[in-house]
Amino acid sequence: MLKTSLEQKLTQKLAPQQIQMIKLLELNTLQLEERIKNEIEENPALDDGGEGDYDNEESIVEDDNDVLTHEEERDDLDSSDDEYSRDDDYSLDDDYGQNDDDEIPNYRLEVNNTSKDDEHTDIPFSAAKSFAEHLFEQFILKDVTDRQKYIAPFLVGNIDEDGYLRRDLDAIADDIAFSQNVEVSEQELEDVLKVIQELDPAGIGARNLQECLLIQLRRKEEQTEGVKIAITVLSDCFEEFTKKHYEKIMQKCGIDEQGLKSAIDAIVKLNPKPGNSYGEPQRANIQAIIPDFIVEIEGNDISVSLNNRNSPDLRISRSFSKMMSDYSSDKAGNKEVVTFVKQKIDNAKWFIDAIEQRRRTLLFTMEAIVQFQRKFFLTGDEADIRPMILKDIAEMTNLDISTVSRVANSKYVSTPYGNFLLKFFFSEAMQTDSGEEVSTREVKQILKECIDAEDASKPLTDDRLSEILKDRGYIIARRTIAKYREQLGIPVARLRRKI
Repeated sequence: MLKTSLEQKLTQKLAPQQIQMIKLLELNTLQLEERIKNEIEENPALDDGGEGDYDNEESIVEDDNDVLTHEEERDDLDSSDDEYSRDDDYSLDDDYGQNDDDEIPNYRLEVNNTSKDDEHTDIPFSAAKSFAEHLFEQFILKDVTDRQKYIAPFLVGNIDEDGYLRRDLDAIADDIAFSQNVEVSEQELEDVLKVIQELDPAGIGARNLQECLLIQLRRKEEQTEGVKIAITVLSDCFEEFTKKHYEKIMQKCGIDEQGLKSAIDAIVKLNPKPGNSYGEPQRANIQAIIPDFIVEIEGNDISVSLNNRNSPDLRISRSFSKMMSDYSSDKAGNKEVVTFVKQKIDNAKWFIDAIEQRRRTLLFTMEAIVQFQRKFFLTGDEADIRPMILKDIAEMTNLDISTVSRVANSKYVSTPYGNFLLKFFFSEAMQTDSGEEVSTREVKQILKECIDAEDASKPLTDDRLSEILKDRGYIIARRTIAKYREQLGIPVARLRRKI
């Protein structure tokens, strides 16, 4: 049964401009540059101060003797036209052609700002061969049939940048049948793949890591005892080898510890990513760190500033403001135009205010972080980092915790000791047996030092690490040790063991 009722509710919602302000806080320096650029392109009322924007068309006279006004230039041109018209043997139309208004003179299409003394140098560039071309050039030199030469590019084209063929052969056969209308069996593809795996660099065309390492071992010219044992270990005990179950490997392969050590020595010299050995390493994912804050130290004084790299001084376009006043004074003006111009000016004003508010909030928050971690910024010693959470900075600045979190999100600070992510300064606190509060970062540092100094043949277990820290006054459970170890990217003791 349907019922209708009247209910009164009090809710709180963020305005669209407040949401935009929150998003601006989250942006780092590079993202802010892009955001400002897009806003300038979308809003004609916003000016970056890059070019002169004057209210009228009068030229700015720098020198009364050298600079002419527009009207004087027009008078001068009129007098010049009269002189040309008085000459019966010359006409402007002779040079430019009659009725050629649509054609642009050549002098307007060319720029000549060089002199005969300038040196002209050609910049050389290289067109390197692709990895696929490098492989196919080797392939056609092999003793292969024309059909295999036809099939090879489909396999070579599916080899990734690491040098692996990770697609199934039946899927490649379906692609060839669909795109080329040619039936190719999996056995034909397998035969061509075997030839590809003979090419350089060794290990190319492998379908997994095990096959890649075995190809490299079998192609070694000197088949030493260590290489032979390594082939046996990878063929029969690959899973045990990846998990470093050395006792199981020695038992299963019937080898002693010395033989296993020689096999490991041979395996660690292999290249798990043979594709990276061709040409320069991939740099697509490498990005330079652009700091958002700059901290400078002079004696005991610490100064904090924002990195305003490529951030223009925004302002309202004067020509757009003049347009607004002209349309407003015109009583017969188009109301839609006035509304459009006013909306753009209001949006520009809001954006300028939002950028300024973002700047103040970021600086205010960063100054609080520097004040809280003053000892670290003066010494640069990580041991001087105090336990600090978002709530501490929120209480110092009277800002909301979510605002502090957005400020600290993916932003960097440049210091005399290097660039640091702002989240680096936030860490939880723990108490020692004496009741003193220390940062978990200090505990992680001690944990890392213990692991770096351990005996590689008998690595320290999490239980043993917990006992060591307890002896130093840090009462930490084994599961907490495991959590800190994983955060440091350190594997378990079994995987750290070396023979």
